[in-house]
Amino acid sequence: MAKKEYRDKVIIRKRMVVIFSFLFLLFTLLVVRMMYIMVYQSNKLKSLAVDQWTSEVKIAAKRGRVLDRNGHELAVSANVYRVDLDMNTLRDTMKEKSLTEDQVAGKLSEALGMEKTEVSKILGKKLPGGLPLASATLKRRIEKAEADNVRNLNLRGVLVSADTKRYYPNNNFLAHVLGHTNSDGNGLTGVELYYNKELSGTPGVRIAETDRKSKELPYTISEYSKPVDGKDVILTIDEMIQHFAEKAADQAMKDNKANAVSIIVMDPKTGEILAMANKPDYNPNDPWVKDKSFDELQKMWRNRAVSDTFEPGSIFKVITASAALEENAVSTSDKYTCTGSFTVGKKVIHCWKTSGHGEQTFVEILKNSCNPGFAAVGKKVGKENLYKYEQKFGLGQKTGIDLPGEANGIIKKPENISEIDLATISFGQTNTVSSIQYLTAFNAIANGGMLVKPHVMKEIAHYDEEKNVEITDKKFEVSGNNSKQILDANKMAELRGYLEKVISEGGGKKAFIEGYHIAGKTGTAQKAGPGGYQPGKYIASFAGMAPANDPRVTVFVSIDEPDPSNYYAGQIAAPVAQQIFNDIFNYLAMKSDASSEDIAKSMLKDIVVPDVRGMKKAEAEKALQDLHLDGEPDSNGEYIVDMNPKPGYTVKEGTKVILYTGATPNYNKVVSVPDVKGLSTEKAVAVFNSVGLRADFNEVGMVSEQSIEPGQEVQKGTLVNLHTEPLGD
Repeated sequence: MAKKEYRDKVIIRKRMVVIFSFLFLLFTLLVVRMMYIMVYQSNKLKSLAVDQWTSEVKIAAKRGRVLDRNGHELAVSANVYRVDLDMNTLRDTMKEKSLTEDQVAGKLSEALGMEKTEVSKILGKKLPGGLPLASATLKRRIEKAEADNVRNLNLRGVLVSADTKRYYPNNNFLAHVLGHTNSDGNGLTGVELYYNKELSGTPGVRIAETDRKSKELPYTISEYSKPVDGKDVILTIDEMIQHFAEKAADQAMKDNKANAVSIIVMDPKTGEILAMANKPDYNPNDPWVKDKSFDELQKMWRNRAVSDTFEPGSIFKVITASAALEENAVSTSDKYTCTGSFTVGKKVIHCWKTSGHGEQTFVEILKNSCNPGFAAVGKKVGKENLYKYEQKFGLGQKTGIDLPGEANGIIKKPENISEIDLATISFGQTNTVSSIQYLTAFNAIANGGMLVKPHVMKEIAHYDEEKNVEITDKKFEVSGNNSKQILDANKMAELRGYLEKVISEGGGKKAFIEGYHIAGKTGTAQKAGPGGYQPGKYIASFAGMAPANDPRVTVFVSIDEPDPSNYYAGQIAAPVAQQIFNDIFNYLAMKSDASSEDIAKSMLKDIVVPDVRGMKKAEAEKALQDLHLDGEPDSNGEYIVDMNPKPGYTVKEGTKVILYTGATPNYNKVVSVPDVKGLSTEKAVAVFNSVGLRADFNEVGMVSEQSIEPGQEVQKGTLVNLHTEPLGD
């Protein structure tokens, strides 16, 4: 019996140990679970709980303005509305009013002009874990009429609040610099993207406690953080100078049937971009053009002056000339002989003037843009030194401009430069640059050897709480990392003098303005592509500065793929720069050495007088008027029998042409031989045809010589032999 009792006690103890162990394990698991829930899941559960008893609404900050240097608004934020959904409150409202999700979607889609399926998709959205959303944005940037429609639905949980919409008051004006915003109001391109953080501001938040029906409790205090509006970005752009650039680019595009045109105007001393125009452009108010693919849109939004690179051609010769002067590799007494071509290794390289320039000085090879001359200069400088100065000028690397998408360009390193490369690099082939990169380098010649970082931001500012005083937060300073002396000021002054001769006597004559000292360089480069250089495709460029002794402005003009019948920079890019310089001189009230009458005359276009003899008076006057010439007939008869000046003479716009009349259309068939030197063969033939002369030429190109001198009077139908060159600057 005692044995049985002992056994029972042992069994009871074992059972107690097992039960106690089980209970201890269960308690431990409960404690661990409780700790897991209270500690590890605390934030998540707290967030869910807060979502249940609170209503949170974000209040958008007003995006800052973009202004020009004189305070003119270029991008502003207009007051509109937005619709947000407090999903907890809306779900309770649907229960109270016995509404289905489909019915609510129908009401909202009708009020907002949205697709019902789109609204249903937003209403049915869930969190990644499968839980319903606490809040959602239904539609942003709606007008007052739509906002009123939503309010009239009287659905609790559908919140209408103030919002802002980006607006560009000048439409396409400065489009590629300003850029535009996406559907959320964040910058997508241009200044809007680069300075998005400063422009965006900080949104505010309003959090209120609610009861079980999601109604705000009257005795609780809502948490509220006020939105901080974005800051204003004041640009270096001058709205008036930008207008000049836009107008000139539009006209150049039209006149030359070009693929694209880019124009930049800068202050060379500060690096400030006063204007930057690209044509074709787009309207930032409506950037998502229908029927265009995303790649097409990207191409349309692309700021070509910053993002595209090209072989510079003869405008690069100023870089080679700078290196030569700095290294004392040349002197004014040096002589260079140009026979029209030269041989490097086994390759024959031609000058644009195939008949050759003969013997020239250093100044003359720059003025004449002579390729053999610059190949000789490049050889004197040497590939290591030439590369050193390319680096000093910042070529082959980003300038650091405050615009997105800047290209590097390609500069060959000395170890990869062959003898042929050295020759071609010296006169502007092989390497590639961007427009802003080149003009930044050109500015260093204009400002006395300082490489200054180009920029479009002048300052960033905001108003105080009373909106009365503007406070400057950031300002661009021309110091420290933003500028460095890379060249000798005296050598650059010497080079500017040489470049002034290019405008007054050389290939840039069509940029000349009487009484003003403009220095510059033209360049016509054939475009490279798969398999080599592409026939009929060129980039005509011009870079200039004024006044030459102490430049206040620099101008860069690039015309991409102009009409192949007339693509020489001296003919098409220089006149564009002339018009821009003239507009700027007048706007900035820059004084000249000449009278206003002389300046006005130098700005008039040259016109070849057409042959209107044999025509009736009205027809003749109309033909002259179309060319901006003033026909003045006498009263002796109905037909034009003679005229003065004779057909073929080159005169300025507005010139008076005396028309002699008679009773019959018979007339003396004497004409003056026009001056067609510098024109393409196609243009020259058209000019000769207009006065009744015939032309014959050796090959398609630029006319360098004509068998009968300009101004000589000959009979109609006379044949004039033209000597042409393959390419000119």
